[in-house]
Amino acid sequence: MRLSVIAVGRLKDGPERDLCARYQERAQGLARGLGLSGPEVIELAEGRGRRTEERRREEAKLIGERLPPSGLVIALDERGRSLDSDGFANRLVAARDAGTPAATLLIGGADGLDAELRERAALVLCFGALTIPHQIVRALVLEQLYRAMTIMAGHPYHRA
Repeated sequence: MRLSVIAVGRLKDGPERDLCARYQERAQGLARGLGLSGPEVIELAEGRGRRTEERRREEAKLIGERLPPSGLVIALDERGRSLDSDGFANRLVAARDAGTPAATLLIGGADGLDAELRERAALVLCFGALTIPHQIVRALVLEQLYRAMTIMAGHPYHRA
């Protein structure tokens, strides 16, 4: 199963990009042995609309163009539900074992995700009630993908 993260906005050089690269590399190192590939990170330009709704629609269109034709879609959104790391790993295992070709995690821009994308997602997740900048959400998503893989591999990185 191919893992992808589609994120609106481009990370500048700095600690956030370095942290994302570290977890992406770690995850890629474990993926093959678990029947996975990636995670690939696809950065998209932020919408240029004047109004929030316009920007969200523009970004949703760009995201939709990059989504695989089938697979598990997971949206990160403040209105989503919380899962613990084991629950997240179990969702990925179930999708992989069911022959799902891809799992794609969506991170919106500063205005969040369009409702259409949330409705399209099989799972809408949040990292709690706090407002978290989308650049940091990307680091959290990549870390949780790595953590999920360590859980799948029985590695001691994850301590419940």
